[in-house]
Amino acid sequence: MRSRLLLAASLPLLLFLSGCSMNRLAVIGAEPILAGGQAAMYRETDLELARDAMPAQLTLIQGLLQEDPHNPRLLLYAARGFYGYTFGFVEGHNRRRASNLYERCFHYGLAALREEGLDLDPQHAQQQQVQAAVARLGRSAVPGLFWTASCWAKWIDMNRDDPARIAELGRTAVLMRRVLKLDEGYFHGGADLFFGVYYGSRPPMLGGNYRKARRYFARAERINGGKLFLVDVLYAKYLARQTQNRTLFEKKLHSVLNRPADEVPDLTLFNRIAQAKARGLLAHEKDYF
Repeated sequence: MRSRLLLAASLPLLLFLSGCSMNRLAVIGAEPILAGGQAAMYRETDLELARDAMPAQLTLIQGLLQEDPHNPRLLLYAARGFYGYTFGFVEGHNRRRASNLYERCFHYGLAALREEGLDLDPQHAQQQQVQAAVARLGRSAVPGLFWTASCWAKWIDMNRDDPARIAELGRTAVLMRRVLKLDEGYFHGGADLFFGVYYGSRPPMLGGNYRKARRYFARAERINGGKLFLVDVLYAKYLARQTQNRTLFEKKLHSVLNRPADEVPDLTLFNRIAQAKARGLLAHEKDYF
């Protein structure tokens, strides 16, 4: 009788194991390690160490996705990781490579959105169709919407001389407006920051709107309590340059450089990257004004 009970109790586990490959179990076991590694990376103070470590982490994530290609958490790790690595360490030196990496980032984000129920290809559908499809997605789709739109917009930015690519920009905004509606605070007010750049980086005749840009930048800063230095850096890079406000350009960037990057430990890496970008912008100030 005891042996029968043990067999009955172990049967669900045996069925589970028989349905899962050892590689699939390895993926499940690796996810907490990835989460811990990402948290540690966000607190990294040494930019060179972060730059050198991130490719290995991205390669690991891609390897895990070979075994579990529809895993939404892994897909988001990939999208977020490729965005961070490319934005922080590639786009300022090699735009062609950055374009390729942002494209990869976009496809990982899009795959995560498909797991949430997105039933069309937003890159090739009409904008109204994209809007209708995105409106059906709920709060759980916010990370996928955010990282897909972010990667897509940067991919377009790396190819700004291609009119066909620029024509896609409005569809990135459709995805990000859904983020604003569902969870404005996601990623430290990242959707508001997106729209600050979206409206501040172009002259009014090409769809820019400086009043809206100022409002979005201010709201992003309010959401993260002024602790995310990228708000000031992107304000200086796009809006202050576009409006030829040199005084504000300098004020924003020097403010970033005069503050400790680890004010909020979980934002340390982002703020270190922001400080590096601030120094680069100031080094080329004479080219902008």
